[in-house]
Order: sequence, then structure tokens, then C-alpha cells
Amino acid sequence: RLGFATSGELAAFFAIVTPEEAKAWVAQALETGRVEQIEVGSADGTWRKSVCWPGTGGGPEPGGRVRVLSPFDPALRDRKRAERLFGFFYRIEIFVPEPKRTYGYYVFPVMEGDALIGRIDMKRESGCLAVRAFWPEPGVRMGKGRLGRLTTELERIARLGGCAEIRLAEGWLRV
Repeated sequence: RLGFATSGELAAFFAIVTPEEAKAWVAQALETGRVEQIEVGSADGTWRKSVCWPGTGGGPEPGGRVRVLSPFDPALRDRKRAERLFGFFYRIEIFVPEPKRTYGYYVFPVMEGDALIGRIDMKRESGCLAVRAFWPEPGVRMGKGRLGRLTTELERIARLGGCAEIRLAEGWLRV
């Protein structure tokens, strides 16, 4: 589900084994060829040894589609891992008092290819997909092409949610 992981990330993901047990499993799995070791780049330019299923180390190139992710997507579930891999700090602010929220009650991460490009505050409201705000990440430009891909994703989500239309709040694009 993670695609690749360190032994510590495996222990954190499954939460039923200790880090020591995960480390022992990784060592045994490497020895028997059940997994292979790869190096994975982090957002800060450092590399970390990880394991993956044999033959999947390179993996396919990610597509260029824009996707709104669940806050519980395996790529984001371990917040420290997401920050290391993508340079993306994320938290759900449902338990943060409204005046102290940075983004909103339930904001979704937005991914394009292999990069997290922003976050979006949206919800189903009276048969519409109401988009309150989209915040691009620092350095992410919202050109015509990227806006088109985001619109395509919002249309897909609206269809899945049974929404007849998409309603964009005034000033929704927070660049």
C-alpha cells in the first residue's frame, strides 16, 4: 500500500509490530529476496534506504493528472513521511478552533503527478460541490493548463458526489 517504505514506516503503517520486529522482518525479507532495497529521494534532496516488492523499484512514471486526495490516503497517513517525501506539512483542522485554523475545517490535499501542489476546501452543499478556497503550495504557479486539470478533477468529484454543479466562492483561488 505504501509502494516503498523503511522498516520504521512499515511499523508505523501497520501499528501492530514494533520497530524492532519490522527491522527483523525487513532483514529476513531482503535475505530471501521477498523485497529489494532501493534509495528514495526526499524533498530536501537527501536519500533514504527503503524496501519494495521485487521489480517495482523504478515504478511507472506518475501521470500528470490532478487528484484531490483523502487526508487518509496511504501517501499522507504518516504525516512525517509525507513531509519528508513531498515537503508538504498537512494536518486536518477539524479539532482546531476556527479562529486558529490556517486553511479550513476539512481541507483536502491536491496532487499532480508526484507532487503535492496545494490544498482545497470544498464540500457537498445543497446538491452542489461548493469550493471555498484552493491554496497552491509555495512555488506552484496556477497557469491555464493546471487550472484546467484542477477543473477536470472537480468535475469528476462532482459527478461522484451526485452534484449537479460546481460553485466557486468569490476569491476561491488564493494565489
